[in-house]
Amino acid sequence: MKMDMITNVNEYEAIAKEKLPKMVYDYYASGAEDQWTLKENQNAFSRILFRPRILVDVSKIDLTATVLGFKISMPIMIAPTAMQKMAHPEGELATARAASAAGTIMTLSSWATSSVEEVASTGPDIRFFQLYVFKDRNVAAQLVRRAERAGFKAIALTVDTPILGRREADIKNRFALPSHLVLKNFEGLDLRKLDKSFNWKDIQWLQTITSLPILLKGVLTAEDTRIAVQAGVAGIIVSNHGARQLDYVPATIMALEEVVKAAQGRIPVFLDGGIRRGTDVFKALALGAAGVFIGRPVLFSLAADGEAGVRKVLQMLRDEFELTMALSGCRSLKEITRDHVVTEWDRPRFAPKL
Repeated sequence: MKMDMITNVNEYEAIAKEKLPKMVYDYYASGAEDQWTLKENQNAFSRILFRPRILVDVSKIDLTATVLGFKISMPIMIAPTAMQKMAHPEGELATARAASAAGTIMTLSSWATSSVEEVASTGPDIRFFQLYVFKDRNVAAQLVRRAERAGFKAIALTVDTPILGRREADIKNRFALPSHLVLKNFEGLDLRKLDKSFNWKDIQWLQTITSLPILLKGVLTAEDTRIAVQAGVAGIIVSNHGARQLDYVPATIMALEEVVKAAQGRIPVFLDGGIRRGTDVFKALALGAAGVFIGRPVLFSLAADGEAGVRKVLQMLRDEFELTMALSGCRSLKEITRDHVVTEWDRPRFAPKL
């Protein structure tokens, strides 16, 4: 397929599957065990329907969002995904430039094939740094300091990964990082196992070593949301790690409203997982998300067409989201409300008697 003929985000995956070695495609595309949650992350959006309002003047629509005090062009941001140079030689640098061109935020993975300094060198844009915590706390402390020095604006702490989930495709393929690539942020560092003992007290430790706001990435329940608020984190990302950790957890869009209600507006709640259409973005915002992060669409478009592919994915999602807003009668993000969607857990709606 010619790149100028691509009309939606999903079409990039088929191109990426053709272009990438099987081991690499499977690493990006697969989920844990039966992959039920992997499929459900996307399928769950299809069970949420719109209640559009009509005869609203939508000649002017404002998509701008504010995230942790930073104004961005739209509530669609880039999630952290590992080892992007397996997809394209320019890897995370291409993704960073595409995010800058779109006026939005890129989150850099700890397990990137480009360093925080290299990504920072692409320009002074708003970027977050995703952090895993290892047994050796000095590794995390060094990474956080480097991210701060490089001008990153927040830490997205992954909290659903005390150990890695079981991804059977990677076991079959004997997945390994190709020999010409390295995890650039760990050069010269002692990279040992993830810390199984990491707990809520360690959030306080992290707050003592950085002044950057901390987002918890991987929250799915009201109980953990309430503890996170008490712990003083800056925000939550409702995430199931792209369905790569524990299978049979809910799709993130299904868990979102529970988390939003528990947060009670005290901290912003974001969502990643399964976003493939502008309609998905609208549904997430209607259920209370302050914004969304996209992961696999970035990897697949990067593999298919480099920086231009990532730019096009961001533009297509933006255009679809703007169209959905217009056809729902919403002129700004604050006009998107819970009344604009109906979900399977809503009580039957009856028209009021006239």
